[in-house]
Amino acid sequence: MLNGDPTVPCGLTELGERQARALGERVGPIDVALHTSFERTRRTAELAWPTAPKAVLADLDEIRFGRWEGTVWDDGYVDWVATAGPEEESPGGGESRVAAVRRYARGYRAVLDRPEQRVALVTHGAPVRYLLLAAAAGAPTALLEQVPPAEPFVLEHDEVVAAVERLERWLDAPAF
Repeated sequence: MLNGDPTVPCGLTELGERQARALGERVGPIDVALHTSFERTRRTAELAWPTAPKAVLADLDEIRFGRWEGTVWDDGYVDWVATAGPEEESPGGGESRVAAVRRYARGYRAVLDRPEQRVALVTHGAPVRYLLLAAAAGAPTALLEQVPPAEPFVLEHDEVVAAVERLERWLDAPAF
């Protein structure tokens, strides 16, 4: 289900809770767990790193889907994304890809500004995929390859800096 509205309750399933605990075990100790304003990311951070300090980073919230909130990918959103320009807002109060990437870049800058050495970030597929694309010097795309849930992606500080700079350059001439 598409859910880009943090006020809509959407917790974790039993499988999601197991995946969150396993994520914490795989990643190990951290200095802080950042999560979005969504219940499911907060709960993931709590289960993965129960004793670590937590903080909300709303700039890395999921994209707002507009009229497709609460539907599934194939109920029209994918078709709209495939034909809409990058600056076109999703009908029904949704967000454009450009607006979302601008917000994501701002959110990643906030992560980079943190004093902690080992930061875990629990966010959503779109912000993760855009950062990974930028880190790999890839080009932005309208339709993003999904990222597996509760899978750790480890990037060093300098890699994130370079990726965020690339995200910001994408915004200068959006073509995704």
